[in-house]
Amino acid sequence: MASGKRHLRAVASGKWQAAALLLLAADSLLPAAYCSPQDPPAQASQPSAQPAPRPAIIDPKAQELLDKVIQALGGPAFLHFKTVTTHGRAFSITNEETTGLAPYDSFVEYPDKRRFSYGKKKPVILINNGDNAWELDRYGVILQPPEQVLRWKITNRYSLENLLRLRVREPGILVQMGGVDFVDNLPARVVEIVDANQVHLKLYVNRASLRPVRVTYQVLNPQSQEQDEYADDYSDYQVIQGIATPMHIGRLVNDERVAEIFRSSARYDENYPASYFSQPTTQSVSE
Repeated sequence: MASGKRHLRAVASGKWQAAALLLLAADSLLPAAYCSPQDPPAQASQPSAQPAPRPAIIDPKAQELLDKVIQALGGPAFLHFKTVTTHGRAFSITNEETTGLAPYDSFVEYPDKRRFSYGKKKPVILINNGDNAWELDRYGVILQPPEQVLRWKITNRYSLENLLRLRVREPGILVQMGGVDFVDNLPARVVEIVDANQVHLKLYVNRASLRPVRVTYQVLNPQSQEQDEYADDYSDYQVIQGIATPMHIGRLVNDERVAEIFRSSARYDENYPASYFSQPTTQSVSE
């Protein structure tokens, strides 16, 4: 019976992985050498063995555009909010066809805490708090698999909020202009970024509104030893509490659309219970 429950859990988790992980994680692993900002360096006990990161290098024109993007997103209100609560529907997509649909509730405390539930009567709850991660469903509480935790960390690292509020300020980053391209047949200005982990990103900004419409980044697939390219699309912006908020988010992996999020509501700087990002109990599923 226990093995049967584990099988059912695996099937359910696999069915919803693409949609639920739109806010949770990407669909491939990080490179083995990846180290998130919260991870201890490999030789923490010997700091002298680690070369100091070089200062950030940012082209002045790229910095000017980034400043305009921040203002278009809400300026100080965008830079300083601490939490965002969203509700809506998540879709998983395979071969351009919808293969799953569920309502979801998401509670995020930046930079690295998130509580995400999906489903109706007995929702699955996913909790991430830095390196700690749990999953709660009708069968109980388990640790999220290590690969799922790594997916969350890479996707969270390059989320729109963390990219513009943290990544572009980090030592070792290179930021420069990348010309003009088209997203959904509309012209977009491109900012090219290489972070301290040598991950290549592109930020696409609508020329008229100056709001981001796409973020792409490449991550090494440890199995194929090739770069997988991820693209997060942002659209249907609504100004909420002074912050331009994308109400539609889509994810593509290697040019194939795999998930969509449609937000029905969003609120900033709500207060969460102290236990929201702690290890859950079985009673939490009914809350």
